[in-house]
Amino acid sequence: MRMSLVTDCLDFMSLEEVANTAVSLGYDTLEFACGNWSKAPHVDLDSLLESSIERDKFVSVLKERNLSIEALNCSGNQLAPNEEGREHQIVVEKTFRLAELLGVKTINMMSGLPGGGPGETTANWITTSWPPVNVEILNWQWNEVALPYWEDNVKRAKEHGIERIALENHGSQLVYNPETLFKLRNHVGDMIGMNFDPSHLMWMGGDPIKALRTLGTAIYHVHAKDTRIERGLVDIDGVLDTKTIDNFINRSWNYVALGHGHDVSWWKEFFSVLSMVGYDGTVSLEMEDLTMDPLVALKKSTSVLKEALPKDFD
Repeated sequence: MRMSLVTDCLDFMSLEEVANTAVSLGYDTLEFACGNWSKAPHVDLDSLLESSIERDKFVSVLKERNLSIEALNCSGNQLAPNEEGREHQIVVEKTFRLAELLGVKTINMMSGLPGGGPGETTANWITTSWPPVNVEILNWQWNEVALPYWEDNVKRAKEHGIERIALENHGSQLVYNPETLFKLRNHVGDMIGMNFDPSHLMWMGGDPIKALRTLGTAIYHVHAKDTRIERGLVDIDGVLDTKTIDNFINRSWNYVALGHGHDVSWWKEFFSVLSMVGYDGTVSLEMEDLTMDPLVALKKSTSVLKEALPKDFD
């Protein structure tokens, strides 16, 4: 398994500084966000699409340091029934075009979340079957919006030479766990797999290690990110928490640096089982710990990642 880095955690650095930092920490590849829910700190999507000179400059920064582009990420909600959804879809299509120009074969994104029915203007995540109208909403979201969209989007991706779309299992998305991933994959084909982020299944109450065995070859990419369930808070209010992530002192769970939610022995088992199910791809560190300096959190997470991955870093 190769180590990759989602560069958003170093948004205060230039591309050259990010590349130097990544090399110094032992990373092989980088994952770049292209927009939507990311500010895309290291990718000027329009500039790279319009100018071969800018693309050459971008690529040369990486090649000079023996780094490569592992994936482009355009995570957002392209199924939102409003202007945001339309804007996010534009970024998706631009990201596909850039991937073709750069020779990138993997796109990381999210499945999207429609509204609750025709005429709705906001997305609606259904998490229970009661009241009964919830089932009607969910069926409409899948059958009338998501499945037709993904049939078209898979065709569009293939036209740009993309080989795999890895969907992140994030809450407030139609695909948020193995079951929902297979629901989509079984309909549109194996262009779709999972960008498995264990941190999301952690706060939703699942077991990421057991999920690996279920997903198997449907795992196309992995985000290394940890979650800590906060004792004394989750016991009272449960894991459903709408407080913003910067209010970490009051939240029932938080994204934390690797090893600060689950210790290194947990991560060793995680990566061992990941290898057992046949995954030999890239593990991309996504660092969203707001409780410490981002560079400190990155270094601590990298140390855990190196110790836990089934790879010799000497």
